[in-house]
Amino acid sequence: MSASSASLTSPGSSSALDEETARAELYGLLSQLYYAAPSPELMSALRVAVTEAPADGGFLQEPWQQLVGAARVQDDAAVAQEFDRLFGGVGKPEVYLYGSHYLSGFLNEKPLARLRTDLDRLGLARDEAMPETEDHVAYLCEVMRYLIAGDDVAVCNLTAQRDFFATHLQPWVISMCDALAAHPQARFYAALAQFTRAFASVEAQGFDMLD
Repeated sequence: MSASSASLTSPGSSSALDEETARAELYGLLSQLYYAAPSPELMSALRVAVTEAPADGGFLQEPWQQLVGAARVQDDAAVAQEFDRLFGGVGKPEVYLYGSHYLSGFLNEKPLARLRTDLDRLGLARDEAMPETEDHVAYLCEVMRYLIAGDDVAVCNLTAQRDFFATHLQPWVISMCDALAAHPQARFYAALAQFTRAFASVEAQGFDMLD
């Protein structure tokens, strides 16, 4: 994964350019948090993140505050242990982070094959050093970050973002969030799931406005 550290400002912006930057940073943050237990540097940045949006009543403000609050009340070791307990270990994880599981009930199924075809069309391929398959939520968030912030306007545009999100994230990411938020051992990651759900809802509404 190549997500850079997000600046962790509060969701919300005052211009279209700021909004696009914030969207890319949030996808990058989600990619990092779902890919591996967060580094001490990332947790430190999250704990001091601004939690007040420029305008009151923003849809993401409350779930963002809850996520930052969860980071502040848990130490790095507790969050790392929670990550390993929920997503790691040998055999079946407590919560799956793969699209194929939610779309077909199995891993490495047709949804993954379709995803690989679309990634190839976009000129993207999985880094050989990455152990996870491309339908891992962290990988998909990183692709969205690229489609927002990349320089190749033939690929990195709103149409490509909408199509990729609608095909490869929207059909299952809320189900993943529900499973994670409901898990009795999830604390920090339950808050992350709630924020992810809210962010995905905002993205879906924004893309609907393009039609």
